[in-house]
This record gives sequence, structure tokens and C-alpha cells, in this order.
Amino acid sequence: MSKVQAVRPLNPTTLSPRTLGAAFGVVTTLLLLAYLVAFDQGAVSQSGMFLHELMHDGRHLLGVPCH
Repeated sequence: MSKVQAVRPLNPTTLSPRTLGAAFGVVTTLLLLAYLVAFDQGAVSQSGMFLHELMHDGRHLLGVPCH
């Protein structure tokens, strides 16, 4: 006769604080980049026309209306 083994529930893996911090940093960076490309319209990017034109072209590339 074979023994019946009890099935143990799976323990969810816990994320380390370092992994959570890295994920938070990535999400924050992506949200900031999305804001700059989609909504900034040059208010933050005062470093010259290059950055303004780069964001303007990014809006066109993503299909965000800008003018």
C-alpha cells in the first residue's frame, strides 16, 4: 500500500525591498518620461530647442495630439 502525502499549499514568493525599490524606480521613471513626451509642451524642457523638438517628435510617434 502506498502512503498518501499531504499536499502543502504553495507559499507566495516575497519580494525583497531591493526589488520593490527597483520596480518603483522603473515605474516612476516611465511615468515621468510619459509626462514629458505627452503633456509637457516645453514647460519643463527649457534646455533648448533640441529637447523640445525631440519630445515633439515623440508625441507624433506615439500618436498624442500636440497641435
